[in-house]
Amino acid sequence: MLHAIVTVACLVWFTPILQLLAAALRTNPDTAASGWWNIFVDPLITLDNFAAAATVMRLGSTVPATLAMSIPAVILTVLLAAYGGHALSRWDFRGKGIVYAALVGLMVVPPQVTLAPLVQLFSAVGLTGNPAAVWLWSLGFTLPFGVFLMRGYMASLPEELIEAAKVDGASELRVFFQIILPLSAPILASLGILQFLWTWNDLLTPLIFVGPASANAPITLQLANLLQSQSGGATNLLSAGSLIAVLVPLIVIVSLQRYFVAGITAGAVKG
Repeated sequence: MLHAIVTVACLVWFTPILQLLAAALRTNPDTAASGWWNIFVDPLITLDNFAAAATVMRLGSTVPATLAMSIPAVILTVLLAAYGGHALSRWDFRGKGIVYAALVGLMVVPPQVTLAPLVQLFSAVGLTGNPAAVWLWSLGFTLPFGVFLMRGYMASLPEELIEAAKVDGASELRVFFQIILPLSAPILASLGILQFLWTWNDLLTPLIFVGPASANAPITLQLANLLQSQSGGATNLLSAGSLIAVLVPLIVIVSLQRYFVAGITAGAVKG
């Protein structure tokens, strides 16, 4: 019974994706004449929609621009969150509880309330239209969650192992990079995957800080431009563009799924 329920739930969840794929593989007249399920009855498949969508979305420049926003944001977030989690889990200093409480409180601040002042700040320092604006915004609003996640995991690491390294003369940085980080690989991978997906799929932040007409516009802005430029009859082209936009996140989550699950489940029972 449990397997039957899970199977039905998966089919219901997968049906819209299957419909999107069917629309991307059909022509506009074929889509207008019959339902998407007819692709299984009369499979008239074409790849022209993907080629046209790739051209309109300028994938040659869009994908590198999106990676230029996503990868640095992931690296900065993971490293700073890891060191912050290490400090809160291992160091004793005055105001430690206040710092931790402030981080937890920052997790409930709506990011939208900071958009207007940050636009003014980034314009004043010349970051408007630059991917660095997206890095800083993503870092600022993911870091409290990342530190919270890292602290819970790192607090359960064996204290004896760290003390033995310090007795052998290891510095704090060496302990962090050679002991803490390798032992925390699952949670680091989980946070990195989450940050990559959030940054890659983000539309609002690049729209405000980069702009849809910029040469640094990511793939989400190009997809939005495609939606605005096409009429209601261009469903197939929009479907193909949507599938192209989710291809890289899909590859990331499928290839790193076991690391993501290991990190999240481990962090759920630590600390």
